[in-house]
Amino acid sequence: MHITHFSPLSLPRRLILQGIAVLLALSPAAAPLAIAREGIDVGGNSAFSNLVPAEDVERSAGQQYAQMLQQAAAKNTLGAKDHPQVRRLRAIGTNIIPFAVAWNPRARNWRWEINLIGGKQINAFCMPGGKIAFYSGILDQLKLTDDEVAMVMGHEIAHALREHARERMGKNAATGIGASLLSQVFGFGQLGQTLTNYGAQLLTLQFSREDESEADLVGMELAARAGYNPRAAITLWQKMGAANKGAPPQWLSTHPSGNSRITDIEMNLPKVMPLYERAKRG
Repeated sequence: MHITHFSPLSLPRRLILQGIAVLLALSPAAAPLAIAREGIDVGGNSAFSNLVPAEDVERSAGQQYAQMLQQAAAKNTLGAKDHPQVRRLRAIGTNIIPFAVAWNPRARNWRWEINLIGGKQINAFCMPGGKIAFYSGILDQLKLTDDEVAMVMGHEIAHALREHARERMGKNAATGIGASLLSQVFGFGQLGQTLTNYGAQLLTLQFSREDESEADLVGMELAARAGYNPRAAITLWQKMGAANKGAPPQWLSTHPSGNSRITDIEMNLPKVMPLYERAKRG
């Protein structure tokens, strides 16, 4: 690996100060302190997300989401509000969403939306700002129970609450900082370009294995607090595994394998089962 060294004295004072600000944003001290809590504890959100304004990411996500709904409507694949599956998804979301704020205070002001798009894809997502969509394929092909739907929805909501997309963008911006020897980005030239490309990035970002594992656990807790059985996370991934035979092994994939996920879920069930049992009693 070739490393280029340069002297800080060769940079203008403003760039030095801005460079220090970025380093502080990425330092462990800048990350929120983890507070002991009942249930799953995965610490604070990544400090890399501090490099990208949350408002801009959420606004771009909203625009991209609206465009996707328009395209689905034009193809007659957007589920009507009185569609049984749309009503089902929104009812489950209504139960889960109130527990989102504990994971991210910004969620209190999000304009949550839940929609169904017709398609064979075994897929669902929650974009930054609470924009949720399920493809009919995941419901029809996997024959999901309400508990299993809640695990999927909780998982996708967890990605948004933990700001994994914003973190990915922050890391991309940090890579750009190194590539441009800091100066361009500290003048906000390249970073400004990154901000304008949020919509495109949101469609192509790949979450890491760590992001996926974290979303499994946080999502399971969200669903448990809403009264959905966390054990459904196991049957969900068993169904996913059966539907994705021939998928690459874990070491060739960005996502944890089904067996690995199930093991992690089983290990964490004792942390969330009391939350579920309490919710059922209430």
